[in-house]
Amino acid sequence: MKALVLNCTLKRSPDPSNTEALAGVVVEQLEKDGVDVEVVRAVDLAIEPGVVSEPVREGDAWPDVHAKLLDAEILVVASPTWLGRPSSVAQRVLERMDAMLSETDDDGRPVAYNRVAGVVVTGNEDGAHHVISEISGALADIGYTVPGQAWTYWHLGPGPGPDYLDDERGRAWSHRTGRAMAANLHGVASALAARPLGAPPE
Repeated sequence: MKALVLNCTLKRSPDPSNTEALAGVVVEQLEKDGVDVEVVRAVDLAIEPGVVSEPVREGDAWPDVHAKLLDAEILVVASPTWLGRPSSVAQRVLERMDAMLSETDDDGRPVAYNRVAGVVVTGNEDGAHHVISEISGALADIGYTVPGQAWTYWHLGPGPGPDYLDDERGRAWSHRTGRAMAANLHGVASALAARPLGAPPE
């Protein structure tokens, strides 16, 4: 089984990413369950704006990401919170994924069917549940199965404050929730693999 983590931080590599650090807890648990995990930092790629899977223009990196999405049974979208909302990078990723709504496999199923998704959020401000709801809702619209408690987040309350990598407070809860998230994603992905959803009724 394969998992893809799309880190939607605004920080380019090799700058440290708080979001990727927390997502690492989920990655570690998935790997313990035998899942092959790939982490992609979307901001490092030339992902053009648009709502298609095909290249928007020469050099558009989205088709490669799209191929990785179709190769993975588990998707984790990880985003920081900015102004109480998902990052602009997360929004661009979701907009490109919008094209998957009209894509089907050889059996007529939407390509996101029988795939599961979850969300990781970090930020030194409140709004994590809003970000989780926005991203989870979009992924469910596209056709992903979003299990119960398929998310984790870290923040220390409203207003400015320290970053995840700079403060140990709250990490134990976030890590425990992240491990539960990984277990739930793996469990539901395994169930769908054993008994996959069929094409929607006409």
